[in-house]
Amino acid sequence: MAINRRDFLKSTAAGAAGALVTPYFFHRTALAADTVDVGVLFSQTGGLSIIEKSLSDATLMAIQEINDSGGVLGKQINPIVEDGASDPKTYNEKASKLVISDKVPTVFGSYTSASRKAVLPVFEKRRNLYFYPTYYEGFECSKNVVYTGAVPNQQLSNFIPWIIENLGKKKFFIVGSNYIYPREMAKVCKILIEGNGAEWVADEYLELGHSEWGAMVNKIKSSGCDVVLSNVVGDSVVAFYREFKNQGLTHDKLPICATVTSEIEIAAMGPEYAVGSYTSFPYFQAIDTDLNKAFIERYRMFVNDPKAVTHHALESSYFQVYLWKQALEKAGEATPEAIRAGVMGQEYDAPNGHVKIDPENLHTFLTPRIAEWLPDGQGKIVDDYGEPIRPLPYVAYGETEDTLFCTEKGLDTSKLKG
Repeated sequence: MAINRRDFLKSTAAGAAGALVTPYFFHRTALAADTVDVGVLFSQTGGLSIIEKSLSDATLMAIQEINDSGGVLGKQINPIVEDGASDPKTYNEKASKLVISDKVPTVFGSYTSASRKAVLPVFEKRRNLYFYPTYYEGFECSKNVVYTGAVPNQQLSNFIPWIIENLGKKKFFIVGSNYIYPREMAKVCKILIEGNGAEWVADEYLELGHSEWGAMVNKIKSSGCDVVLSNVVGDSVVAFYREFKNQGLTHDKLPICATVTSEIEIAAMGPEYAVGSYTSFPYFQAIDTDLNKAFIERYRMFVNDPKAVTHHALESSYFQVYLWKQALEKAGEATPEAIRAGVMGQEYDAPNGHVKIDPENLHTFLTPRIAEWLPDGQGKIVDDYGEPIRPLPYVAYGETEDTLFCTEKGLDTSKLKG
């Protein structure tokens, strides 16, 4: 019988507390325990909680579904939930607690690249395993991270040419939040913009969480651009789009084309502020399949909200738990090394379509899509590749399917320098 998030958290609280007293150690007999402990590390508080609470909920929903179906290898999954508090330092501390004190064999977590970078040393030093669900800028090759969100060739390589060819836009104003993801994505954007015969007229940033967008929107108005490429993140997205409309700008004449704005930010700002703008993601709630419709309904039931929206990072947070389950069943033991070996090449029919973990770079095959935002807050899918494509985390630096930079052996820095 399905239960909601509140009931699920109550039922797992005792187990999580127990894990703090009797840490879970890695060894071949670990599955003799009644449960398999995992970490769930997302921001429940702070400016990024607008997104990250939903990622946590999707993770817990998948865990509940698996438990209701008999668990993994006959064991129940016990989530130990921690709050990253929208702060990289806190993320590092909580990751250390989960890996060192709780000794979980896997952590599902984080949204921003800043938080991923903050926890990465913990997982690499301790040889633990981190499942990261968010689209990101690439330029990373770790044997201790499974990346289930889009990389630039699955989000920008289709988007920039489409903007130029279908919208007829040639002058890009690039704007983002001031940290690694938006700055690295801007590098990819510039390469693609110039390579497709267009130009970028500005590349500007405001601090993560910044809410005063008046001066920046004035810069956009006076720049001579005919399209805005937005890498703005978190609740700043809401303030940006509202100020954009408040200053009289409309998306039919000067569209915002975003790599971050999803259904959840649209709902937070009000759909009227985004109508006619665009986003590129592998997943949209508007995907018209029975599998996705059923997923949406189950999620709404789990969070006890009939109007809750789903989005790309949420959906990745959900399906990556199933990939982990399959990997653990293949491995037969709950150690990071065994799960990592088991996850290579795993495939799953997710709400976005068929996905597969690339055995070379531990990133995910995904299907690129572009959507235009409508008055009801949903995206109308205007471009769809129709099939998943291989993840190339170093595409901006010349990586191709025939010349991989990141492989099972690690990063080939000689290719990177070239």
